[in-house]
Amino acid sequence: MAETLISPGVLARENDQSFVGGRPVTYGAAIIGPAVKGPVGIPTAVSSFSQYESIFGSTVESGSQYYSYLNSIAARNYFSQGGEGLLITRVVTGSFSGAVTSGSAEGVNNSGIDAIDIGVNGTLAYEKQSFELKTLSEGVIMNNYQLTSSAGGTLVSGSADNLRWEINSSNTASGNFSLLIRRGNDTSNARTVLESYNDLSMDPTAPNYVAKVIGDTYFTIATDGSDTYVKTNGNYPQASNLVYVSAVNTPTPGYFDNDGTAKNIFTGSLPAIGSGSFTGATGNNFENNTALFNENINADNIQGISANDYTQSIALLNNTDLYDFNVIAAPGLIKSLHSSQVTSLVSLAQNRTDCIAVVDIVPYDSTINAAVTQASGFDSSYAATYWPWLQTVDPGSGQTVWAPPSTYIPGVYAFTDASSDPWFAPAGLIRGSLGNVVRAERALTSGNRDTLYVANVNPIATFPGNGIVVFGQKTLQKRASALDRVNVRRLLIALKSYISQVSDNLVFEQNTISTRNNFLSQVNPYLESVQQRQGLYAFKVVMDETNNTPDVIDRNQLVGQIFLQPTKTAEFIILDFNVLPTGATFPD
Repeated sequence: MAETLISPGVLARENDQSFVGGRPVTYGAAIIGPAVKGPVGIPTAVSSFSQYESIFGSTVESGSQYYSYLNSIAARNYFSQGGEGLLITRVVTGSFSGAVTSGSAEGVNNSGIDAIDIGVNGTLAYEKQSFELKTLSEGVIMNNYQLTSSAGGTLVSGSADNLRWEINSSNTASGNFSLLIRRGNDTSNARTVLESYNDLSMDPTAPNYVAKVIGDTYFTIATDGSDTYVKTNGNYPQASNLVYVSAVNTPTPGYFDNDGTAKNIFTGSLPAIGSGSFTGATGNNFENNTALFNENINADNIQGISANDYTQSIALLNNTDLYDFNVIAAPGLIKSLHSSQVTSLVSLAQNRTDCIAVVDIVPYDSTINAAVTQASGFDSSYAATYWPWLQTVDPGSGQTVWAPPSTYIPGVYAFTDASSDPWFAPAGLIRGSLGNVVRAERALTSGNRDTLYVANVNPIATFPGNGIVVFGQKTLQKRASALDRVNVRRLLIALKSYISQVSDNLVFEQNTISTRNNFLSQVNPYLESVQQRQGLYAFKVVMDETNNTPDVIDRNQLVGQIFLQPTKTAEFIILDFNVLPTGATFPD
């Protein structure tokens, strides 16, 4: 059919405005706390529990027993519930650093990464290294230096948590060599290769320059007045998940002559074939076996660290441009024991306005009255709390352990997002079941649940036949409104996240009708899809000349108004059973 009218007639055209824009980028949870290993204080994203274990480890030994940090239990539960992404910030006490490459682990006089001789006084004398590697993970757990090795090339202090290196080929004719990063507890006869890099060069002008391929970037925490931020150091981005090039001591710029022959002055600069370990790292997860885990956590000892050690990491995660998450927890921090840090966690969520803080308020073996009292100290729709504590079998240590609710609730939110949408209540028999939990610290009665719910503490109930179930979804907001429910707060977080993503593309665009229509054409279909998926009863978006007057435009502002009627959950089911006499008629 013609799309224009030349002679008189009627032109019927279609304008399809029903397109639904792409769904918003979904973000996972952020968890703060100690870990076995990993970068210290640097928020690090993981997409699976196996990746979490690779970076942050599994179990730690304390007092001849093995324990899993609460972060590890929370991460395992989160991913088992369908969580897609997790932002982990490792917290420690004291000064930590990574380990650097050290000498041959298999008795080879290595003139490559680090050649070592024994001096006359028995001390180590280092020859010049071709290049140095440093572990991204920090702490003495990364050290495994051993001067001589046993048969098979094992390291006495090698473990699944640390690393070793190997140069397995070096060719002076081509100027290339190959590097393996191996697990610290493997052997020369049964290598466990974690990362491999082939055809590396010491030539800074070559595309396969060792620092370019592996990366020489590392991160440190810096402050500027009251601001805490991550400082990027180095020139080439990280390609390795385990190490970075901390120094190149014998570069070979212009390795070849004009006729393509390797220059004699550079052929001795390549690393020699051999293998070695890492050493020089500092920092203990805890000293003198004083770490207190699980139900034994107290005001001064949170799995071997103090509450003050969390302060910097909480401040760092206030950066909304750099770190995205929709729920944050710090299992181990407890309001009655660590009031300042838990309050800071709630303030973080309020300041960001794009996440909800799940906080614990009382330690193990507390009373209902204590939980109610501690909850009364908050008034925020950006925070929620749950009670009582929960028991689970920790697969990492094989022990049956107690853990606070914040260890499990991010997983409940993740399951709700995966199976339904954020605006569905993360509670009840359908979405609130805690399958990984053995039992709750206390089987609550109906009266107990009433007392807790009135005080905005979400009860975790025990139902024979149905297991352990989250049976509440209140935020810690005291005033009654739609936002005193977790599902409505999470609805607003999801909507604001998507609409903010759309709005980001309008900054510095012309303030014209075309720009406004561009906004409306993306936001209206999305809100319609939310309405169809039971998130909204009704909505209205206004961005036109009524709220973008000439005066507003002259101030370089673009104003939009979004009116929402969020759906409510059926939390109180009232069923009237009416018994009628024989012969009575039923009402219509």
